[in-house]
Amino acid sequence: MPAARIPADELERLQLLEALDLLDTEEEEVFDRITRLVSRLLKVPIALFSLVDENRQWFKSHVGLDVRETPREMAFCAHALLDDQPLVVPDATSDERFANNPLVTGAPNIRFYAGVPVRTSGGLAIGTLCAIDERPRMLTADELCILIDLADIVQKEVQYRERLAVAGRQMLRSEAVLSASEARFRSIFDLASIGIALVSPTGGWLSANGTLSRMLGYAPEELQRLTFQQVTHPDDLDADLDLLRKLGTGELDQYQLEKRYIRKGGGIVWVNLNVSRKLNEAGEIEYYISVIQDIGAQKEAEHALHALHQDLEARVATRTLELHERELELRSVIDNANDAYIGLDEAGIVTVWNRAAEQTFGYTALEAIGAPLDRLIIPESLTGAHREGMFRYVTTGNSTVLGRRIEVPAVRKDGSPLMVELRMNVLELKGQKMFSAFLHDITERKEAEARREYETRHDMLTNLLNRRALLETLPIAQMRAARTGKSMALLFIDLDGFKAVNDDFGHDAGDTVLRAVATRLQEVIRKTDSAFRLAGDEFTVLLEAMSDTFMDARQVAHKIIAELGRPVAIAGASANVAASIGVAVFRPDDSASAEELLREADRQMYAAKRAGKGQVFPRP
Repeated sequence: MPAARIPADELERLQLLEALDLLDTEEEEVFDRITRLVSRLLKVPIALFSLVDENRQWFKSHVGLDVRETPREMAFCAHALLDDQPLVVPDATSDERFANNPLVTGAPNIRFYAGVPVRTSGGLAIGTLCAIDERPRMLTADELCILIDLADIVQKEVQYRERLAVAGRQMLRSEAVLSASEARFRSIFDLASIGIALVSPTGGWLSANGTLSRMLGYAPEELQRLTFQQVTHPDDLDADLDLLRKLGTGELDQYQLEKRYIRKGGGIVWVNLNVSRKLNEAGEIEYYISVIQDIGAQKEAEHALHALHQDLEARVATRTLELHERELELRSVIDNANDAYIGLDEAGIVTVWNRAAEQTFGYTALEAIGAPLDRLIIPESLTGAHREGMFRYVTTGNSTVLGRRIEVPAVRKDGSPLMVELRMNVLELKGQKMFSAFLHDITERKEAEARREYETRHDMLTNLLNRRALLETLPIAQMRAARTGKSMALLFIDLDGFKAVNDDFGHDAGDTVLRAVATRLQEVIRKTDSAFRLAGDEFTVLLEAMSDTFMDARQVAHKIIAELGRPVAIAGASANVAASIGVAVFRPDDSASAEELLREADRQMYAAKRAGKGQVFPRP
């Protein structure tokens, strides 16, 4: 088994991999979502985001594999790092590099491998996104493009974290902090996932942070040569100017608007714009403060079932004003931020509580400032973990939360729960640690995701699992049968006489019968079995952990026929239906695919239907 050669840039690559703080860390949904997509879209049992260390490959995200690392000399990914192109191995047993590899000759019995290198901003390959199968196969051009596109998403996330790490190191080497107050608000800018700008009364960009520049596609110096009117979509300009006029005359203290900007190159970006004004000593408008949040993903989600990850992080370093002017500007930004901002000292006592925090959690700033955070918004069940985490960081410098975007439960003043997206960082001033956190309420988003997930996998009339759920469940059940040595069976059920119910009593009565069928199916089968509605009057039942004969399956099928044969009460009358059932058994050593198993059960159902109502096929 020839080991992969060591890259020429190995020392630099290992140093950067260590600096990224990805090795030996907790699983993250941003990566787990990608590996799940690889497994689902390419139909492979194993998908990995692998990082290649000096002596091992370690899996930051893994689907279908229980171990978290393997020796580097066994790693297919160590070979994939050496080339700019994806590494595709159709059959590992025919490849001299891998034929004797323990991962090929033993578990997990790799036959097919496809890996795309994941590189840093400087082009150093630190790992791969890979797809693995236990059977030989080829990738189509479209499938390879899917793997490359998903690897690009992982790579962008890695490079994004690389930039954050570099920015953090540069900040630590920057000029001495002018004061604790200034440093606190500068860290707020470093955490904000929003664009921030100062705009002249005539519309020119006086200054803009890096997030806004990236959002609009202009370099900061290019943006300063434009006005906001020039980059605003024509259809949104009048509304923006009207609100700005009212702000200028004092009719409004601030305004908020969803609008579109035109990016450099002609692309469109949707934003949530919040504008307030800064007056000089004469009471005249000196400039406007604009807080700009990219809501493109939100707009896209209104027209689609899912949206991919979009992440914005802002760093602002405004040093052109005197200290008191700078603090006033920063306070105005915090007060008008869309996300809740909370500042803490190293004892966990609240020192800053902005307006969005008041709206999100129900406490006024007067109530919150000076109180321990764990008495305000942290659920009782997590109080101990919060205190232990704070103490561990203050005493050892180790933290699993700082510098990461995580989703955590919280609680409002009235006791109601919510989910928030948390981003926390720390700054040390004169030996004292100060924590800064942005929190965004994602309760509605999480509930909507849960609803969408339920609706995509369930039949809304009967609340049974649907065809999509069946096609997802069958391959997993087959693998489980192979692993446990227990057979499984699929029952394909078609109702006899259902059309007559619709014709005689109407479709509402037909719906009542279908709901009754669903209820009775669930009452007959075991809790470990599953019932599905495919379409119309077709249902399936998945039976697991059976013996190696049709006896168990036929026994359940006859119980179902007996149960479905009972009359269904509908509007003062009753309806009667029967059922024809086809049975397909999958044994641990079978090789039939999920689609083939479904077709066999369907074929047997039609044989039962031709033999007359209330039949089960095949017969003994």
